[in-house]
Amino acid sequence: MAAHRRPSRHSLSGSTVRTAATIALAGAATAAGLDGTGQAAPRLTPEQVKARVDKLYQEAETATQKYDAAREKADTAEKRLRTLGDEAARRQQKLNSARDALGSIAAAQYRDGGIDPVMRLLLSDDPRRYLDGAAFAEQAGARQAAAVADVRRQLREIGRLRGDAHVELTSFRSRQEELRRQKKTVTAKLDEARRLLSRLSPRRRAAIDGNGDTGHVTRADARTALGTTSPRAAAAVAYAYEKLGSPYVWGATGPHAFDCSGLTQAAYRSAGVSLPRTTYAQINAGRRVPRSELRPGDLVFFYSGISHVGLYVGNGQMIHAPNPSAPVRLAPVDQMPFAGAARVV
Repeated sequence: MAAHRRPSRHSLSGSTVRTAATIALAGAATAAGLDGTGQAAPRLTPEQVKARVDKLYQEAETATQKYDAAREKADTAEKRLRTLGDEAARRQQKLNSARDALGSIAAAQYRDGGIDPVMRLLLSDDPRRYLDGAAFAEQAGARQAAAVADVRRQLREIGRLRGDAHVELTSFRSRQEELRRQKKTVTAKLDEARRLLSRLSPRRRAAIDGNGDTGHVTRADARTALGTTSPRAAAAVAYAYEKLGSPYVWGATGPHAFDCSGLTQAAYRSAGVSLPRTTYAQINAGRRVPRSELRPGDLVFFYSGISHVGLYVGNGQMIHAPNPSAPVRLAPVDQMPFAGAARVV
């Protein structure tokens, strides 16, 4: 019967068959990859690994500078909290003395046969509220009024200190949270870089890390070049030379390990010059100088985000703390994208 006949199937053209076969093969390949029986992802070439690792190190350096800035602010907030706590303790002692003085007045009046309003103030669970009563000033004598005014002032100062401390505590907690976020970012990027490097032979890793290219400035060369710079800049350069071979540790400022801005800060600290903590701030810590006028002791900065810094030592070379896979070392200034320079002293 025509009404019950199955509908006829359309025939597949040659191109449709090829397309269907391609889709089927692609699906089979995907399934094989998911169950672990397919081919592994193509291995990166050493050049690709180097490019990826360099990018990860740069991103980690940027996060490190943000971490350093957050830690500096957290340290400042913590010091401010301690200062406020010490001041509040001193104010509390003064308040206790003032209340003791009121107590002496009240005791004398009690011996004379009366309970003075000052005694009620002393015995009150909430002296601030009691002091706000308008009748108190009318009832108290001149001496009592002065003592009460002193207590009132002390209470206001303690209240202000507690408010300031609350603000600082909120700021401190915010900085701590920022520290945790930046630490997580740095750690993740460095871990990925280590995983990539672990796939290479030691020789390939050394080539990527650049451990074979440590510059060509000798100490004699440096002494000659230092004749053109200031004594404090010379002292900073001498300190950097002493730290050659020290490990890179992100967030470190010495004396045995450094990150990039930690090294330059420590070098100038040894010369009696205080530098800010981060690359972003250090580039503005002195007078900008063009690359053609660099002198030993100048700070040299790299990348468009100003995320790396080294200490120029002459002859186109610097001393810097590169990354976790390389210690403090000499390197050519043109090894990285140059962003600017600053002369501190």
